[in-house]
Amino acid sequence: MNDIKKIETNLKSHVVFLSETIGDRNYLNTEKLNKAADYIEEKFRSYKCDVRRQPFTVENKTYYNIEAEVKGASGKDKIIVIGAHYDTITGTPGADDNASGVAGILEFARLASEKPLPYTIRLVAFALEEPPFFRTKNMGSYVYAQSLKKEGVKIEGMISLEMIGYFCDTDGCQYYPLPFFKWFFPKKGNFLSFVGDIGSRKFTQKIKKAFQKSSPLPVESINTISLVPGIDFSDHMSFWKSGYNAFMVTDTAFYRNPHYHALSDTAEKLDYKRMAEFVKGLYNALEVVMGD
Repeated sequence: MNDIKKIETNLKSHVVFLSETIGDRNYLNTEKLNKAADYIEEKFRSYKCDVRRQPFTVENKTYYNIEAEVKGASGKDKIIVIGAHYDTITGTPGADDNASGVAGILEFARLASEKPLPYTIRLVAFALEEPPFFRTKNMGSYVYAQSLKKEGVKIEGMISLEMIGYFCDTDGCQYYPLPFFKWFFPKKGNFLSFVGDIGSRKFTQKIKKAFQKSSPLPVESINTISLVPGIDFSDHMSFWKSGYNAFMVTDTAFYRNPHYHALSDTAEKLDYKRMAEFVKGLYNALEVVMGD
């Protein structure tokens, strides 16, 4: 089995387990959230990562961020965080949102553990990204980012994987937050987008440039103000609030995927081959960037 095919197979297995075997992983159902956390931790441990659970309490319930660290081969102390939330909006299986992102960090962990990158990678699965905690201090990513800040941990930046599995190849299937965007970006949803704030532009562009040299998968990017709808719609926002560079990798969610936050967000609708191209491309890109 070639490398891309193995990544593709593993990605699908993770998405199916999270979205079908477990299913709805909302904040009210801590039993299912904990099953997802256990699965993620088990996979991280199977790849021989250093794993840590970060518990935090919201409304008298305990939730967990799951962190896996793969030490860099160079021995230098530079760190990049790659994260994805594992909770869903209430009542949905959440295949694209966001089992796809979790599958991405699990496969990245496997690749990095088999051949460590020059610098340290932290893969983090976050709880409580979805409403009613979105944009609050109760987001798992906010708790994690603030803990880094408090401990004085310096990171090169954070990459949030937020819905990376839905693609469409017909003209007009891709929408944008503002009408004039269509003059600058594709009409087809055959790409992933790197989305950040203005302060994270240098970090975003550095990774994008390396990715484009490392993968055939098309990527677009934008770094702008948060007033543009969707720019801050994920866990990368928590890192901005904590003073870190961060950007989101996304299939653009509701600007493309008609199954967003719906019962129809199911595993068979995702494109695992292109997801695999992304994961492999990101690994190769970071190998180049972090080797500089």
